[in-house]
Amino acid sequence: MTPLLEVRGIDKSFGPVKVLHDVAFSAYAGEVTALVGDNGAGKSTLVKCVGGIHPIDAGQIFFDGREVHVHGPRDAGELGIEIVYQDLALCDNLDIVQNMFLGRERKRGVLLDEETMEELAEKTLSSLSVRTVKSIRQQVSSLSGGQRQTVAIAKAVLWNSKVVILDEPTAALGVAQTAQVLELVRRLADTGLAVVLISHNMNDVFAVSDRIAALYLGRMAAQVRTADVTHAQVVELITSGRSGDLGLKNGVAREQG
Repeated sequence: MTPLLEVRGIDKSFGPVKVLHDVAFSAYAGEVTALVGDNGAGKSTLVKCVGGIHPIDAGQIFFDGREVHVHGPRDAGELGIEIVYQDLALCDNLDIVQNMFLGRERKRGVLLDEETMEELAEKTLSSLSVRTVKSIRQQVSSLSGGQRQTVAIAKAVLWNSKVVILDEPTAALGVAQTAQVLELVRRLADTGLAVVLISHNMNDVFAVSDRIAALYLGRMAAQVRTADVTHAQVVELITSGRSGDLGLKNGVAREQG
């Protein structure tokens, strides 16, 4: 099976600090790939390279089997790559429809086509089986943390996305809201999207992911099927870059540590 999104040999430095070292990563359509790693491992940098925010120093990016060049967020969006960052980038003083179409408003002549935007927002939320929102005209300021996360994800899906990258979507949520968001994450993959889930929560990772990619100090320690590893093995990959036969070679792991 060809990965929908694949990067090979990615290097990225900021001045004298090398953040990513020869990183390879793959995400497949219809699957949730969890990207895990300690603080400073390079998860956010890798995602921002894929999203066109940071230019890569070396390496290749492939989308649906062909090499692509991502020079900015617009290029990523045109490919079908959408990223939902931790801050969600939602405006509290606007309603759900206005947030979902912010910067991409539909128009009928010189006026906003409110009817079409409402219809598309409603259709997108329904396709994701979102039932926790009372009205699509609710102001975002009135929504709970879980509902905000849902709106941010629906906004990403609205634009014919093929890859959705979620940065710590459950970090600030309670138990019930976390369960709702994880169900939504699973549904995204079940509709055929490639979902990349960045998370520190191993319970969340094992609950919804099909594959796990573990970064250790800027290097990809391992990419494995979730069913083939244990919690303890993943924690070892995150903290030392190696677990038994899995992970970086001993010399590389020691050098990094």
